[in-house]
Amino acid sequence: MTRTTPPRPLDVEALFPELAAHRGTTTRLHPRPGAPAAGDSSVGGPLLWPADEPWPVCTEPHSHARGRRPADIHRERATLHAAWRGDPEHGPTDEDRRIVDEARQRHRAPDEAATAPLPLIALAQLYRRDIPDLPPGPDGRDLLQVFWCPFDAHGPTGHGMLLDLRWRRSSEVTEALTAPPRPYVVGFDGYVPEPCVLYPEQVTTYPFAGLLPKELCARIDAWDGARRRKTEAAPARYQYDLSIPPGWRVGGHASWHTTDPAEMDCPSCAAPMRLLLTVDSSEWDGGSGSWRPLEDRGLPTHEYAGPTEVVVGRWGELNVFACPVDPAHPHRWSIQ
Repeated sequence: MTRTTPPRPLDVEALFPELAAHRGTTTRLHPRPGAPAAGDSSVGGPLLWPADEPWPVCTEPHSHARGRRPADIHRERATLHAAWRGDPEHGPTDEDRRIVDEARQRHRAPDEAATAPLPLIALAQLYRRDIPDLPPGPDGRDLLQVFWCPFDAHGPTGHGMLLDLRWRRSSEVTEALTAPPRPYVVGFDGYVPEPCVLYPEQVTTYPFAGLLPKELCARIDAWDGARRRKTEAAPARYQYDLSIPPGWRVGGHASWHTTDPAEMDCPSCAAPMRLLLTVDSSEWDGGSGSWRPLEDRGLPTHEYAGPTEVVVGRWGELNVFACPVDPAHPHRWSIQ
């Protein structure tokens, strides 16, 4: 099975020929619920992690004694999905609601789990062979594995995210870990992904308008405004339809639709960093529906646009940046 992005509603380079110099590519990952294996690129699937290598943990001092159990989160989601698909008109039965209410209970971790280093959640793993826009890792490593802490309790504010990215050579893993540790409880449901297989698709992309030359950005803004005034129906717009696709993707350009564009320079060498990965809360929404894959036409947005069940911030996206000079340098990220 594949996922295919529809042709763009307008040829943006015919409208603004200067954009040809800024054209790039990004690989849409198109995660969809499935049963990935450790040898697959995936979101929320099993990782090709060496059995003799310690699992990543959060060592920052913060409370992780109380929250929801990951198994209960999966159970609640499965129950509600089955209920609404089985009876779209009435949804959950009384028994379904009982199961959901039970699954939503918060729990206290055992004393040893509440004070020990917290196992990170495996968010995704990406094999370079599958994803055209995934750059090589340090020393040519071909597998990127992404982890995060399931509590917002980090950094100077005490309410920030903790992200951990690891590169490795997949050929060097001779025996994979089959039962990785998991946190007993999590602080936020959106940190717990559902297992998804990927259907990578490389598409054309253009920069966020605010990062284009000022004269070109002003012309695009004026064109957008004129179309909105003349068209009763929602017109195709540069930001939502012609430049940066929504959803999980690798490479390309970052969107800065929530904040002003920020300089993302490498903390080690000061080189301008490049977008490595976008983790998105939805694959499309009301403003970006033109990017909905052809194979998903007719599917209701509220039920199918969030296959991973991952939620970033207030239903936003996480952009992760990498150093193009040395991929071993620390990553940076922003939430939009």
